[in-house]
Amino acid sequence: MREIDIMEVGGFRVGHAQDPEGGTGCTVILCDRMSPAGLDVRGGGPASRESQILNPLMDAQGINAVLLAGGSAFGLDAAGGVQRYLEERDIGFETGVAKVPLVSQSCLFDLGVGSKDVRPDRAMAYAACQAASRESTAQGNVGAGTGCSVGKYRGMGRAMKSGFGTYAVQAGDLKVGALVAVNALGDVCGPDGTPMAGLRNPEGTGLGSTLEELFGDLSHPRNLFTGNTTLGVVVTNARLDKTRLCKVAGMTHNGYARAIRPVHTTADGDSIYALSVGDLPGDVNAVGALAAWAMERAIRQAVRTAESAYGLPAWKDFAGRA
Repeated sequence: MREIDIMEVGGFRVGHAQDPEGGTGCTVILCDRMSPAGLDVRGGGPASRESQILNPLMDAQGINAVLLAGGSAFGLDAAGGVQRYLEERDIGFETGVAKVPLVSQSCLFDLGVGSKDVRPDRAMAYAACQAASRESTAQGNVGAGTGCSVGKYRGMGRAMKSGFGTYAVQAGDLKVGALVAVNALGDVCGPDGTPMAGLRNPEGTGLGSTLEELFGDLSHPRNLFTGNTTLGVVVTNARLDKTRLCKVAGMTHNGYARAIRPVHTTADGDSIYALSVGDLPGDVNAVGALAAWAMERAIRQAVRTAESAYGLPAWKDFAGRA
């Protein structure tokens, strides 16, 4: 197994658009063809569009794009921009009357940074499509990662900046990659479980532990809604159907659990899409295990590549001091 660039998986393009001043953005994954897709939602507060068509019981056998965006539920309007871009290029599901682009979307809550009145819209999503490329994609404070933050258990005053990250691996001919916008209530931890970024200590001089503070509040439950949700996409060149891709998406949540603590809370809308963008015969268990491996590392990349913004320090500001 070796590390590769996410775009070496092939079969898709990635585009970002953002409003740095407003503190929000979106990231689109455009499939080269109608691609089978699955979805697994573990968080308690998701905001999504065209998610039900990914249920194995539904008839749709593929989608044209996935859009990750900020703006909470307000941002769900942005998918219309992706649809317009695809419709102009005669791309979509053939109904016999018109081709209808199938675009699945999930949003994260970033209204607490920048301006709460600025959200991804159709124009921004259209711009992300125009920027979509097969070149190595940007990471950090871009696209859906623009307004991301972590460690918000005690509010934004003790949180840290996160962003958008990717990681991909190849084993033999099998390629699996992960893209993720990390906007978690909890902390992002290294392989040994030590927090890399997240809840800062009361003085703001170093890192604390969300889990320790959560456990200390057991007799005094807190309102945890401070704006969260980690959104991920897995891409593979393995040929898998929708049912197996839902299993891959579920297995990929193991990557979330290894890197984010706590995760899948009622205050997060944690969601993972899985896309089959190739024709290589592949085993669902191998793909799922590699996807979890890649996602765990993509989450840490989102932290390592983030820059301080909106009054929030980044991992780069604390590296070596945690």
